[in-house]
Amino acid sequence: MIDLRFLRENPDVVRASQRARGEDPALVDALLEADAARRAAVATADNLRAEQKALGKKVGKASPEERPVLLARGQELSAKVKEAEAAENAADADLDTAMRALSNVVQDGAPAGGEDDYIVLETVGTPREFDFEPKDHLELGESLGLIDMERGAKVSGARFYFLTGYGALLQLGLLQLAAQKATANGFTMMIPPVLVRPEIMAGTGFLGQHAAEVYHLDEDELYLVGTSEVPLAGYHSGEIIDLSEGPKRYAGWSSCFRREAGSYGKDTRGIIRVHQFDKVEMFVYAKPEDADAEHQRLLAWEREMLAAVEVPYRVIDVAAGDLGSSAARKFDCEGWVPTQQTYRELTSTSNCTTFQGRRLNVRYRDENNKPQTAATLNGTLATTRWIVAILENHQQADGSVRVPTALVPFVGTEVLKPIR
Repeated sequence: MIDLRFLRENPDVVRASQRARGEDPALVDALLEADAARRAAVATADNLRAEQKALGKKVGKASPEERPVLLARGQELSAKVKEAEAAENAADADLDTAMRALSNVVQDGAPAGGEDDYIVLETVGTPREFDFEPKDHLELGESLGLIDMERGAKVSGARFYFLTGYGALLQLGLLQLAAQKATANGFTMMIPPVLVRPEIMAGTGFLGQHAAEVYHLDEDELYLVGTSEVPLAGYHSGEIIDLSEGPKRYAGWSSCFRREAGSYGKDTRGIIRVHQFDKVEMFVYAKPEDADAEHQRLLAWEREMLAAVEVPYRVIDVAAGDLGSSAARKFDCEGWVPTQQTYRELTSTSNCTTFQGRRLNVRYRDENNKPQTAATLNGTLATTRWIVAILENHQQADGSVRVPTALVPFVGTEVLKPIR
């Protein structure tokens, strides 16, 4: 949720943000009305409680003749206080609902528009020219004994798969390399729970626009996470953390689960869009004034990983309508997929400013020892989808695939050869 003080002082900025996202600017006015109603309800309740307290003192000092009148007035006030407190609670609930309906304020410089309105910031590497007909990642994965979609579907249904043999080692190598790079850059490695409570899932903003993509266990009232961003965001919920020595950085290694609702018939071949995958996710708590610089650091670390796996990629500035409710700015790195002749998302890093910190009540103490809301950021360091780009970009004419040098120690071979 956004800062109410900022909203009161800059309503036009928030309306412009809503328009840039393609969302309803009238939600700003609804929130302002709810805020005013809540402040009025609080003032009314406070005044009645003060009057009730003052009357109580008078009763204690009153003569026997005065006491009955004062007690009768006390009963009237007591009823009014109860009504006022009920109105205050209702106003609190209305304000919370109105606040949660509003997405984060888009950062200056982010392009307006939807999914296709991104801006390409940089292209790194040149897509390879093949002197043979390249195979797609699934054909390669099957011929090399790395991916088994047929048995994945038999066991679990569509969009599930097995990574087998060197395919499993390739994924583990990617994640291990990411873990090593994260640790070397001051991140604390975490293996978090992948089931979280509703208040944690809601606190990160994933029960708004993306609720249909989240798996929910009704009997347990728990949610399966689509990214370890969720449990890492909840790790310090309700706490005052120490940021005096700089940002707190965590890297979560977890399986992730997404229903992929609304994507039927889209990317059904292979492992580009699946229900379960593994990922190493960077997550940072920072002071708001440090968040922009930290966002650039996250992007730089993602680029280091992409350089290590030797695939061409581009960096895009994601448009406002494709940010998701929590992010104020997002940069994606998209790897080149030769058989699709296009770039596909491999990493994403978001600056969520204080949006999640406010919802999850994560604070730090400023130089005056006063609690302030912390900013949060996240970024992908490696995930299963990277296998797609690695296989397709490093394939050879004989059907084999060269393993990127950085991954050879983890995979145990320099070349993946077709199985006979």
